[in-house]
Amino acid sequence: MNLSPEQKIAGVLTPLFAVRTEGDLGIGDLAGLRQFVDWAATIGFKVVQLLPINETGGDNSPYNAISAMAIEPMTLHLAPGSPEDLTRSDYDEVVAQFNLRKLRAGAVQYPKVRRLKRALLEKAFARFRVRPETSGSFVGYCETERAWLDDYVFFRALMEENHGSEAWDQWSATQRTPQLAEREQFFRYVQWVAYGQWIAAKAYAESRGIALMGDVPFGVSYYSADVFAHRNQFALDWSGGAPPEPYFKEDEFTQKWGQNWGIPLYDWNAMRATDFAWWRQRVRAVRQIFHVFRIDHVLGFYRIYAFPWRPQRNAEFLPLSQEEMQERTGGRWPQFAPRDDESHENAEANRREGEAYLRVILEAAGSTRLVGEDLGTVPNYVRPSLHALGIAGFKIPQWETTPDRQPVPGSQYQRLSVATYATHDHKPLRATWDDAFHGDEAARAQGLEDLGRIAQFAGIQSLSAEPDYEREFYAPALEALFRSEAWMAIVMITDLLARKDRFNVPGTAADSNWSRRLQLTVTRLGVSRSVRHRMRIVRALLEKTGRI
Repeated sequence: MNLSPEQKIAGVLTPLFAVRTEGDLGIGDLAGLRQFVDWAATIGFKVVQLLPINETGGDNSPYNAISAMAIEPMTLHLAPGSPEDLTRSDYDEVVAQFNLRKLRAGAVQYPKVRRLKRALLEKAFARFRVRPETSGSFVGYCETERAWLDDYVFFRALMEENHGSEAWDQWSATQRTPQLAEREQFFRYVQWVAYGQWIAAKAYAESRGIALMGDVPFGVSYYSADVFAHRNQFALDWSGGAPPEPYFKEDEFTQKWGQNWGIPLYDWNAMRATDFAWWRQRVRAVRQIFHVFRIDHVLGFYRIYAFPWRPQRNAEFLPLSQEEMQERTGGRWPQFAPRDDESHENAEANRREGEAYLRVILEAAGSTRLVGEDLGTVPNYVRPSLHALGIAGFKIPQWETTPDRQPVPGSQYQRLSVATYATHDHKPLRATWDDAFHGDEAARAQGLEDLGRIAQFAGIQSLSAEPDYEREFYAPALEALFRSEAWMAIVMITDLLARKDRFNVPGTAADSNWSRRLQLTVTRLGVSRSVRHRMRIVRALLEKTGRI
């Protein structure tokens, strides 16, 4: 793939779980990804950006996975012959126990989807075990991936022994037994199947001229196989997150104290003693599947905001004053680690150490290109540092402003950057539009402010008395994004389809988080009159701005 920043390209971001097909099992899968790649290619996009694909835990968040290496089994395409051990009779027997019509409708019903896909994989594994021949591919995969796979399958087997709980610090059973060894083999099989399907998906995307863009969260879940197996490499008494952020007005805790993600901090000295073997393995896993990957919260390599309590206690601390909070934490308080940036010496130390860690990532990535999500409270040394390392940062036009709060023109964007109006954490443009014209007082103020900046960025001089989003805003906003000097211009699928649906609201535990799906199947996206009309506009804009 030619992913040189010299050539401007465009892409579309969609969570895989959101992709809908006529034959899916209640969640987007790799068959759906292939269809989506075909659809994106016909429009002229060169990149399909996904969220993390690692195995998730009980909260279903792709940013809180139970393994930094293992692939989420729900991403797999399961059908007769896929994998080859899954027979038609076994498939029909399992799916007959579920109402597929209801499962395919609406949002992802995670408990049911997990049960269905797990039952199908169990059927396939049962036939795999009694094959007369031993699969050399399976044995080779297990040997090659042993460094992380053995720890992961032991963790997964122990989860089952402990009634599905991932909370390893509360487990009663923690010893390997012959019964566990059998379960471990099943989880090895699932990961082998997953690896094969994703490698094939990558090759298919290449054949259509599409680069797959992956996502690596900076942190890893406290309740993960990685922390369970390597506790000495993490600072478990601190929880990483982000400082107070007034933009996310939906969550009072985020505004007062910040975002407490619950991720343990890294013990960088302990990791250095192993030559960062865990990080190198993590990058190796993602580069095998993706052509380019984004590091979520790349700021964490330089310094990370840390809480002296885990997220489960957030409600307890919400009403407290600073003094009351410190009384309960033994004098500790939320702060940047390893140090803040208040002094020149501190900032230089953070920059120097962050660059050293990122050079390890770059070395492990080889020819795979990196993008760093550098949003939020960004120290002034970070973006020059990322640029010097050859890592593209993000440009969100409504936030990319001059000191006098004017939008920076797209013509001034650095080529080594990724421009987008929204990520999975943000409101789509159409939702912001509705806030601006139909929301309550606070929502209207924020919506008008954001829309005003985007309109200025897009050169929209004025709107009619009764403004129409599709007619007056949609095309000019996308054209300005595509016309910018940024290497990549990424459009979130909801912005592309002019929809208001939101995939995640940070700081909340809403059932809608990580579960919303596209209104139409990929096939219907290709035939819908309104969608086809918009996509003709988008293709014309891509051609006009030189991104095809």
